[in-house]
Amino acid sequence: MLDHDTKRLSRLTAIVTQFQTKRLLTAPELATKFGVSIRTIYRDIKALEKAGVPILMEDGKGYSLMEGYRIPPIMFTENQANALILAEQLVLKNKDTSFIKDYSEAIDKIKAVLKHSQKDKANLLTERTRFAENFNNERSSNNLSDLQFALTNFLLVEVEYVNETGKSSIRLIEPFALLSTQNWLLVAWCRLRKEFRYFRLDRIQKLQLMNEKFSPHPLTLQQFFDKFS
Repeated sequence: MLDHDTKRLSRLTAIVTQFQTKRLLTAPELATKFGVSIRTIYRDIKALEKAGVPILMEDGKGYSLMEGYRIPPIMFTENQANALILAEQLVLKNKDTSFIKDYSEAIDKIKAVLKHSQKDKANLLTERTRFAENFNNERSSNNLSDLQFALTNFLLVEVEYVNETGKSSIRLIEPFALLSTQNWLLVAWCRLRKEFRYFRLDRIQKLQLMNEKFSPHPLTLQQFFDKFS
């Protein structure tokens, strides 16, 4: 019985962390994550509500935690939080399962203390970034932080870009995704060409974040690959 109670207390604590990590969660999602039945999750939710945790239910969508209810915040700048969130995907390439588990749980705690708006940005950045190996550890660009910020805040960016032939041009672009290959690549809607284009970060000579916002593109990164690859 004691072991059962300990496991339940641990699960209840983890459920609160999950609510702080994502804006909306469903009972089936939680049941799958913790390896229990949906009925058990419903009991857990009721137990948390009785304990004073302000869980809200949105019809047809799932559960959310009341805005403002969170453990004391860790003081990260947005760029620092972005760097930690992105590092998680690099860690996922590690071959040691325990290391991946520990780091992922740490990232969950970091996400848990973010406000809803910051959380949405962190999750968007995770969804819009892909990594490949960089075996030579070459540092060939210095614009990643600014582009992460522009991507998650939907800010128009002006760049001076040099193409493969050495020709320079000024582009207004709407950042969509970041890909790590041998060089960092930005996928962005180019207003000059009126289509999505790939931009190598090491070929960006100058970069300026504009005050103008653009409308988010209604594509996931996978949908982009399916449509344009």
